[in-house]
Amino acid sequence: MIQLTFASLQVRDLEASKAFYTNKLEFEIDNSNPQACIFKYNQGQASFAIRTPLEPLEGKELGIGVALWFAVNENVDELKEKLIANGITTAGPIIETPFGRAFHVKDLDGYKLTFLNAK
Repeated sequence: MIQLTFASLQVRDLEASKAFYTNKLEFEIDNSNPQACIFKYNQGQASFAIRTPLEPLEGKELGIGVALWFAVNENVDELKEKLIANGITTAGPIIETPFGRAFHVKDLDGYKLTFLNAK
């Protein structure tokens, strides 16, 4: 293997999650169908999907141990404030990582999204 080329997250409510990612995080939809929605981020430099479950999710906790990291060109302090203004609850303060300054948010199913101002 040489690289991970795509990721998809199973969500409980596709339409609610699609609204969260587009309205709150301002991700762009690249493609959508009744089972999935593919997003592009930063003019298509990154993409991933949310999708209807591949197996029953009742009684299962989603998002535990899963984090998607997005390198951004924006100042993370300003981006965090913008997302808070959009109604996003962040998961903690801006942190210093070996890769640069970052902060986390959680989506409706508990998946952690990390926005990183890469060094």
